[in-house]
Amino acid sequence: MKRDAQTIIASPEFKALVARKGLVSAVLTVVMLGAYFGFILVLAFGKELLSNLITDGLSVGIPIGLAIILLAWALTGIYVYWANNAYDNAVNEIRKGLGRSE
Repeated sequence: MKRDAQTIIASPEFKALVARKGLVSAVLTVVMLGAYFGFILVLAFGKELLSNLITDGLSVGIPIGLAIILLAWALTGIYVYWANNAYDNAVNEIRKGLGRSE
């Protein structure tokens, strides 16, 4: 069992897959952090922009904050979709290519 794991980890296909997973994770993380810290920076240095009223009792900041929450959900959904399809399929192909089927 340990030998099989070492064989998979040492394979160039697995290393490429790990690099691709890291890239997908990094891109999604940068998008989320950019949106979040962008919102915080606007809140800190441009309060008047977010305090403009759309209607009585509803400022521009509320829908933007909601959009950031929805963005987090969407990015999570994108990652789950990618992991369940592309990533899992690639792992199964690596296993088949190395003579393991699970």
